[in-house]
Amino acid sequence: MTNNSVDLDQLSINTIRLLSVDAVQKANSGHPGLPLGAAPMAYVLWSRFLRFNPKDPHWPDRDRFVLSAGHGSALLYSLLHLYGYDLSLNDLKHFRQIHSKTPGHPESNLTPGVEVTTGPLGQGFANGVGMAMAEAFLAATYNREGHSVVDHYTYSIVSDGDLMEGIASEAASLAGHLKLGKLIYLYDDNLISLDGPTDLAFTEDRMSRFDAYGWHTQHVSDGNNLDAIEAAIRLAQAETERPSIIAVRTVIGYGSPLAGTSKAHGSPLGEENVRKTKEFFGWDPDKSFVIPNEVKEYLLETGSRGAELQADWEKRFKDYKKTFSDQANDFSRSFSGKLPTDWEADLPQFAPEDGPLATRQASGKALEALKKRVPYIFGGSADLASSNEMPTKGDVSFQPGHYENSNIWFGVREHAMGAALNGMAQHGGIHPYGGTFLNFSDYMRGAIRLTALAESAVTFVFTHDSIGLGEDGPTHQPVEQYVALRAIPNIIVLRPADANETIEAWRVAMKQPKTPVLLLLSRQKLPVIDQTKYGSARGVEKGAYILSECEGIPQLILLATGSEVSLVMEAQQELKKQGIRARVVSMPSWELFEQQDITYQHQVLPPAIRKRLAVEVGSPIGWHKYVTDEGTTISMNRFGLSGPAEELMAYFGFTVENVVKQAKAVLKGQPQGMEKKEVLS
Repeated sequence: MTNNSVDLDQLSINTIRLLSVDAVQKANSGHPGLPLGAAPMAYVLWSRFLRFNPKDPHWPDRDRFVLSAGHGSALLYSLLHLYGYDLSLNDLKHFRQIHSKTPGHPESNLTPGVEVTTGPLGQGFANGVGMAMAEAFLAATYNREGHSVVDHYTYSIVSDGDLMEGIASEAASLAGHLKLGKLIYLYDDNLISLDGPTDLAFTEDRMSRFDAYGWHTQHVSDGNNLDAIEAAIRLAQAETERPSIIAVRTVIGYGSPLAGTSKAHGSPLGEENVRKTKEFFGWDPDKSFVIPNEVKEYLLETGSRGAELQADWEKRFKDYKKTFSDQANDFSRSFSGKLPTDWEADLPQFAPEDGPLATRQASGKALEALKKRVPYIFGGSADLASSNEMPTKGDVSFQPGHYENSNIWFGVREHAMGAALNGMAQHGGIHPYGGTFLNFSDYMRGAIRLTALAESAVTFVFTHDSIGLGEDGPTHQPVEQYVALRAIPNIIVLRPADANETIEAWRVAMKQPKTPVLLLLSRQKLPVIDQTKYGSARGVEKGAYILSECEGIPQLILLATGSEVSLVMEAQQELKKQGIRARVVSMPSWELFEQQDITYQHQVLPPAIRKRLAVEVGSPIGWHKYVTDEGTTISMNRFGLSGPAEELMAYFGFTVENVVKQAKAVLKGQPQGMEKKEVLS
């Protein structure tokens, strides 16, 4: 390497560092320490390894780069600008400002080149594992001898904080088991966290831990040694049987007066310290956002090479398509987010004579049908496949040597599963799903929330959705989860009433381009509602629909979701015997209902009919906007109990008798709801 190239390397690295520092200082907010310390490893990766095309950030066979240490976002934005993505210098100057393309933590739906929305530590670590899983599955699905259309790496920069988080341990364990050899992480080992030295709370031998997980581990003792970093990455690429992590010893805030201290982590350096930092690197302390011409030309040229890489891939893909046209069409369709024309052909329909069926069972049948027609459905369960009724027949699971198989055993790793699914969706080319018990959604809430923020099309399957699961008791019986999940923006929660509504819920899930869908499904069997007599289950797509109408103008509206719909249908008949006209509305999704126009909403819930009773085996919070001040709920204001499901339903007032009693109280203007002790008597 010539002195000129060495000088240009160093000049480029310092440009990345100081652009980041200037962005943080101008915003008077941010994290300058990581960019100052980690810029060399980022530069080596982006300049010497990463395959990308700034002009087409969605090229399917690009390498993926995830900044799991999302607080260091200024580093990523500097890289994106310098290498030619659609991110201007003015965008860097608006770092952390409202409506800017450079938010405080990376957001994939805002900034070209950001692969996935990271922020809470550990999420990006697990996102990357999901991306590597997607790459392995797609490569095994589409590649043929002499034709490699999927062949890329997933890289990430991770921090001490990432490695401390439990989700990272879950994800690392899974990645090691799966032998994801094209997953390479650079660990910014700077010995500092927000509150001080990491040895205050983090003293284990980190690389020995990853050795035990089945990872390939390396150390680079000097984070400024570019050749050592390059050599380590090359060794990691040569290791095809294990994921790799490279511990790179860096100095947080390198070059600043605050170097090596926690003060460099999460606050601007301050104007005087910025000046001293620039002087340390030999830069003019009176100038900001400086990009030397030779650096600008060099890094833009590096980025432009990606267009050549993509052009070569597109030529190879055309050759592939000549021989494997069906597979090529599936591949293109999957990355465009489209579905095969016949994707719904095998979805079953059910009739009352088929007998009662748990909605989890109907979901399993829907998945089996969909997987026959959509080759890019990819997912599994957190060690509950038999309980979640997820397909396990027909092939061996996704395992080392069998990456072509679409059923994943995530193990008891709910949080990592959620984040991995998000990573898969953001990778593209597949429709991911994952399942567990609804109560365990609490373990993965952080991942679900980021999936919604990232606008990822993931289907979360949550079974055992109420006290109806019975004897396992209140530790496993969800109560507050309905409202907690409905409170997340950009999410669709669906709690279907029977087998046919469950099929329709899957139809909704498959057609959502930017919204995760959560299916809340019963353990217990539910009667199949006769669609020849009552409203069509296709009404699920509108969130709520009139399932059973009374004769004449309704005096009362009964609303319900899930297993309680058949209950209120029975209550409607009993009320009819007593001369009371009640409409039954099945309301599987608040979110979808809110998306309908006001005319439809008023058709289902006429403003003039204010006597309403909502029945749901969950928290009553939120139902007030539908039942009005003249209505009430039969719901759960406490944890459940251990016992047979039928006895629990009766004890907590989910009976025909109690629904009728409460409906009559509402009509008398004396709504009691579950707050009244006598409801339980």
